Amino acid sequence: MAINSIENATKYSSELDKMFAQKSATGFFADNALATKFVGAKTVIIPDVDFQGLADYDRDTGFTKGAITVANTSYTMKMDRARSLQIDREDMSETGIANLAGKILGEYVRTKVVPECDAYVISKLAGLAATRSNLINGNTAKPYEALCKLINEVQSVVGYDEELVAFVDSYMFAALQNSSEISRMITVSDFKQGDITLRVKSINGVAIIPVVSERMKTAYTFNKAEAGGFTPTSGAREVYMLVCPKRGAHLVKKTEKMRIFTPEQNIDADAYKFDYRIYYDIFVNKSGLDAVWAWLSPAVTISSQPSDKSVSAGSITGSLSVTATSTGTLTYQWYSCKDKNGGQAVKVSGANTASMTIPTDLTAGTYYYFVRVITDGIAGVDSSVAKVTVA
Repeated sequence: MAINSIENATKYSSELDKMFAQKSATGFFADNALATKFVGAKTVIIPDVDFQGLADYDRDTGFTKGAITVANTSYTMKMDRARSLQIDREDMSETGIANLAGKILGEYVRTKVVPECDAYVISKLAGLAATRSNLINGNTAKPYEALCKLINEVQSVVGYDEELVAFVDSYMFAALQNSSEISRMITVSDFKQGDITLRVKSINGVAIIPVVSERMKTAYTFNKAEAGGFTPTSGAREVYMLVCPKRGAHLVKKTEKMRIFTPEQNIDADAYKFDYRIYYDIFVNKSGLDAVWAWLSPAVTISSQPSDKSVSAGSITGSLSVTATSTGTLTYQWYSCKDKNGGQAVKVSGANTASMTIPTDLTAGTYYYFVRVITDGIAGVDSSVAKVTVA
């Protein structure tokens, strides 16, 4: 039984778009993109309207002339991401093709697309706040105080009648909820996201959107190679909190398409093939640049990295060490891993200081280690990977 490729592609694209809206922490910014206009393949124009203020009315000359200035600012979209997935014909029963395909594609959007989009949007907004020095200094023991600071800074720009949202790192969100004083101030309210109304927690009328730590960094590398995905850049800082107007940014999605090929149409393999592509970016109007404020983790500077070592089996001595500084409180956790890229990392039990004694029971071979330097018990920066060669 063949599936109707065009019909199913349309249906899946619509359903995946709804899932994106439900699962994405930043998906509501797409509601602000309705006034955008595309020019060419990569350029989008977003209008920015400015008015002149009131002047005195003159009884002889009447109204003072004024102007409405509409600045159409051009922005270039950067995030053109895609993936082709295949499912062998034998792995799909004839009666369950559409159902299984829907589940697989839905899981792909939930676990791969949404996290990457959220990470990109939040990192770009945090980068904007940092570039414009729209940052506060906070105390991790007093998260509510820091949240109020951020809200006050944004409201001083946009006023008190603007709907605000606060993206909160999962650790800080837990701290807010665990405070008996603050917990009484948390209410539940409706939050409109596309055609969906969500129930979210709010404080002082500001929607609180908890986001897992992996998506709350200041910078990422969005991998182009076959492995794909995204990873924090070296030295990326944790975004503890970020506050901005709900309509303060435009999440523009030019393309979110799905193509489906049956085994008969797929020239590469006897398999069902699903091509997914999303072309998007996030932009902030010029008038709203100073309405995005953030609280970031203290920067960690690693001045001395762990160095490679060569030792002899049966008489292993020596240690690996790191030198790091920060305005925050530093702790350490060493990891063993499979290669220089830090793959398959496993914590080394008891290795919680700036130096780690090389295990004396290693046999001949090559081993890899790195240390995670943690500030304030929340944000971590990884050192380079050191190779230990045992002869």
